[in-house]
Amino acid sequence: MRSRPVRARRALALTATTVVTALVLAACGSNEEPPEASPEPQETVEGSTLTAQSPLTGEPVEGAAPKHPVMVVKIDNSAASSPQVGLGDADLVAEELVEGGSTRLAAFFYSSLPAEVGPVRSSRATDIGIVEPLGGVLIASGGAPVTLGRLQAEGIRTVTEGGPGFFRSSQRRSPYNLMMNLRDLAKTLKPNAPDPYFTWGTAEDFPGGRPATRIEATYSGGRTSVWTHGRRGYTAENGYAAQGDGFTAQTLVILRVQVGDAGYRDPAGNPVPESRFEGRGQAFVFHGGEVVRGTWTKRGFDGAVTLQTQAGELTLPPGKVYLGLVPANGGDVQFN
Repeated sequence: MRSRPVRARRALALTATTVVTALVLAACGSNEEPPEASPEPQETVEGSTLTAQSPLTGEPVEGAAPKHPVMVVKIDNSAASSPQVGLGDADLVAEELVEGGSTRLAAFFYSSLPAEVGPVRSSRATDIGIVEPLGGVLIASGGAPVTLGRLQAEGIRTVTEGGPGFFRSSQRRSPYNLMMNLRDLAKTLKPNAPDPYFTWGTAEDFPGGRPATRIEATYSGGRTSVWTHGRRGYTAENGYAAQGDGFTAQTLVILRVQVGDAGYRDPAGNPVPESRFEGRGQAFVFHGGEVVRGTWTKRGFDGAVTLQTQAGELTLPPGKVYLGLVPANGGDVQFN
């Protein structure tokens, strides 16, 4: 397994240290005796109390760090999955192409853990590039042997049906009745300090762009995800979330990715695609009803996502993000 950068694992302690240093310097510029600096917070995950940024949203957080890793749940994204539950508590949601032209969601949970999430479906090779940068835990119903083997080789922990937190809902039909209680699962997991998923900035840093209030991300001839911008952010027009439990994003990051063959077929005989979430490609970033075009770069499956425009690095304003991995060939991104 590749080693991960340590810069973000030190981000919590560095944030608080910077604040203390600034206060001391300000006091030294006056005639008054500088105040006694508070002890620096320990660089630990569990039990540390300080102000920092969420690695998944870039928003300021205070208090003790979560006592669990980031948990990424694979959720069905078809009419058969309706209603999806738990998405409203997700910090970040990624959408990926699967066989048959449909898509699945990878919902990231860290700051809030719902007692019911689902319906939970199987993993895909695409999940390697999605999950690995965080050192997170992938939660899926199962997976093809070749996929599970690759996940294991990359060092990604996967919790499948039969593990802690899984249950079957009597209100649904199989296979769309497998659900997850993340609170129960979290009790069995050790915490870690995830790296930031994107490079975070401020809303003022985000450059003005072309107006775009309705976005269509086409993954295949059978699936186009439509988002509209409103007062609270971006909401899905054609999602399957339960009423009042949908995912609202402050930013849409839609990336054009290369899609190859995962090396096996589903039970219906359809070839299974793999969106390789590494390398570089075209990027569309939507925020505040505007769009900025650029490029994305990701060095390896475990690399962080870097966004660039002609003016330089593009940072994201704090807030929840929808990440769309749209095929470079066969997919499309349209906006009004």
